[in-house]
Amino acid sequence: MKRLVVFTGAGISAESGIKTFRDSGGLWEEYKIEDVATPHAWAKNPALVQEFYNQRRKQALEAKPNAGHLAIAELQKNFKVKVITQNIDDLHERAGSKKVVHLHGEIKKARSSAYPNLIYDIKGWELKMGERCEKGYQLRPYIVWFGEAVPEMDNAIELVQQADIFIVAGTSLNVYPAANLLDYASADIPKFYVDPHPDLVYNFADIRVIKENAGKGLPDLAEKLIKEFAA
Repeated sequence: MKRLVVFTGAGISAESGIKTFRDSGGLWEEYKIEDVATPHAWAKNPALVQEFYNQRRKQALEAKPNAGHLAIAELQKNFKVKVITQNIDDLHERAGSKKVVHLHGEIKKARSSAYPNLIYDIKGWELKMGERCEKGYQLRPYIVWFGEAVPEMDNAIELVQQADIFIVAGTSLNVYPAANLLDYASADIPKFYVDPHPDLVYNFADIRVIKENAGKGLPDLAEKLIKEFAA
C-alpha cells in the first residue's frame, strides 16, 4: 500500500466546534495569546494558564470528530496513513486514526514543568495547581507554547519525506516551523491542499487545490484517491 501522509490544522477542529485564535484577531476565547500560551505567561500567572487550558480541555472532550476526521481514518483501509497535526485535541484518534503525530502537544496530557519528558495522562478535564510530577514539580499542560521548540518536528519531516501522497487540510500555513512541511514533500508525488482560503499554496505549481472546508473536501478527495491510487 502507498504511504499517505495527512497534515492537518485548526480548520478541521473548528468544524467540530473548537475555536481557534486566528478566527478572532489574535484572541483565543477572549484571551491574548501572550497571556496564556507562552513560557512567560506560565511564569507570570500559572493559575490563569492552567484554567485556560482546563476550559480548552473541557471543550475538546465535548467535541466530536467530523466528516473530515472520519474520512482520514477510513483511508487506512487502502493506504498506510500517518497523520501530522497542529491540533492539540484527540479528534483524529477518536475518529479511528492509528498513527498521529501531534506537533503542538496534547490537551489530554500533562507534563512536568521542570522535566519535559515526564508526561502523564489527565483524567477528566481539570488539571489543578498543586498536582505535581514524581520529582515534585508542578504539572503544566502538555502543550508546545509559542517560543518553545517543537520536539516532533524532525519526526514529521521524515514522514513527509517518505510519503507517496501528501495532503494538507485545514491549515493556513502561517504557523512556523510546521508551515515548512510542504517544502519537504518530494517533487514527484501527488500533493493536495484542502482549504476554503488556499491563497498561500498558489506558489506551489505542483499542488492540487480543493477549495472546500475539510468536512466536505476530505471525504470527496478520499473517494478520488481510492479510485486513482489504491493498490
